[in-house]
Amino acid sequence: MDVPSQPAAPVPARKPLMPLEEALARMLAGMQPVADVETVDTVTALGRVLAVDLVSDVDVPPADNSAMDGFAVRCHELPDEGVALPVSARIAAGQVGAALQPGTAARIFTGAPIPEGADAVVMQEHTEPAEDGHVRICRLPQPGQNIRRRGEDLAAGSVVLAAGTLLTPQALGVAASVGAARLTVRRRLRVALLSTGDELVMPGEPLRPGAIYNSNRYTLRGLIEAAGAHCTDLGIVPDRLEATREALRQAADGHDLVLSSGGVSVGEEDHLRAAVQAEGELTLWQLAIKPGKPLAFGRVGSAVFIGLPGNPVASFVTFLLVVGPVLDRLCGREKRPVEAWPLVADFDWARPDPVRREFLRARRQAGRVILHPHQGSGVLTSVQWADGLVDLAPGQVVVRGQTVPFWPLCGPTGLAGWGAAVASATGEGA
Repeated sequence: MDVPSQPAAPVPARKPLMPLEEALARMLAGMQPVADVETVDTVTALGRVLAVDLVSDVDVPPADNSAMDGFAVRCHELPDEGVALPVSARIAAGQVGAALQPGTAARIFTGAPIPEGADAVVMQEHTEPAEDGHVRICRLPQPGQNIRRRGEDLAAGSVVLAAGTLLTPQALGVAASVGAARLTVRRRLRVALLSTGDELVMPGEPLRPGAIYNSNRYTLRGLIEAAGAHCTDLGIVPDRLEATREALRQAADGHDLVLSSGGVSVGEEDHLRAAVQAEGELTLWQLAIKPGKPLAFGRVGSAVFIGLPGNPVASFVTFLLVVGPVLDRLCGREKRPVEAWPLVADFDWARPDPVRREFLRARRQAGRVILHPHQGSGVLTSVQWADGLVDLAPGQVVVRGQTVPFWPLCGPTGLAGWGAAVASATGEGA
């Protein structure tokens, strides 16, 4: 007797891919900076994030001083060009001169304090020597000319650097200018990095059939350290569920962020999703971007978890778009508004992705932007070649000569809040 066939089980509908803006909003919601702070020498604080406002105790500059090498004068004593005045004093930087004698000029050098009574400095190029130790004024100055006023840069009591400031070389210079020998900063973030995949081998090892070298380990570790965080490199995790779970438990211990590459697709050997769900929670899966659709976000223990794609370009791009903003939030860094550069496309893009926002590896050339000829997510040389990404909305066709948004890969650390800026922009650019 024939057994009636059973109806096939309905295939569950796939959730739509999540836009980048929505994904980042969900990731960052409720995420707080690390609370631990420490005080470090200013000279060693490069790349740290300031934890409290730095307030100046002094005026900068501390006194009116000369902006030029020249001669300090009283303007009302110079009726006409060509007048010659006796030189009554010589004032170098670091010296304090007496009051300017009436009817005279004082030889003065850049940074030297302005003598009492003087109201301008004539730059030496506008003077010439005259007889009997006099100087001839060849061009009449205006009151206040070439004088840096006390406190014109920073006034005592003002906030010099706000909490959340990334301490760049120029920020350290500003801190030093007000005499700050030590700064209170947030502790460095601790990031655990692991790679998944039995196909991975390390550079220096024999490349067996079917294997590839683990380039992501080097790229991601470099990006982590460029962002100012400590990286604990946990190496390669075998493609087995229990091994993945054990690696996640180890990674979560004492770290703020667990970052993995690979294992976030839907293949039978990709165990990361199940492992994260077993050891913590997974709240986000798959983004509407190209490259970089397979991306996981959640928590393992008290640590934030982000799983990046295994393809090297996708791993690099999603680090900039997603991991960078997460690190910024965790370390308390305040981001400045950034906008894409509108550049003229020196290329055609006729077959856009209809669903995903695309980030194309690109380079500026003669005021225009060109594309790398190979845009595949495995072509790692394209990100080394590129100096930015062209940002295209889903379905956006580009015709040569059209203006497109270009995000430069630059900044104090190579990141500079770049990902957060991209996420906040529309697909048509900032």
